[in-house]
Amino acid sequence: MTGLIRTIVTVVCLGIGATALHAQGAQVAFGASPQESDLPVEVTADNLAVDQNDGTAIFTGGVVIAQGAMRLSAPWVKVHYVEDETGRIDRLEAKQGVTLVSGEDAAEAASADYNVQTGVITMSGDVLLVQGRNAITGDNMFVDTVAGTARMTGRVKTVLQPQSDTQ
Repeated sequence: MTGLIRTIVTVVCLGIGATALHAQGAQVAFGASPQESDLPVEVTADNLAVDQNDGTAIFTGGVVIAQGAMRLSAPWVKVHYVEDETGRIDRLEAKQGVTLVSGEDAAEAASADYNVQTGVITMSGDVLLVQGRNAITGDNMFVDTVAGTARMTGRVKTVLQPQSDTQ
């Protein structure tokens, strides 16, 4: 009987928590560990077009961007370089369907903008975040790779799975 009561209380609490997330937005952990934004960024793609005039490069076709344990993939990515002699990447702009994976966490969205200097990734358009058996959806997600956190905004909805007694 105690297990049944605990399950009912857990489901009720999760329902209340889900309602709060639905109404206000959600702050969640993201990634296996905090990401260091000063790690090298590796880009792999089928095609590359460089524009020396505006300091950008456009990668297309199966683009995969890796930095430490984090992976971002999309069909189209524009790389903006810092306007100095270092050739460092300032930000990455991805669109046409973006997937971001860090540790056991995975997110999908229509587009993403990654500020490499600050370590902040903004994902927009039907964002889906999956963490184990739990899922959160929203209009936007802001990932702070340095802190290892994410914030969902814009009509946030979550499904939290209760833990079973056998775990």
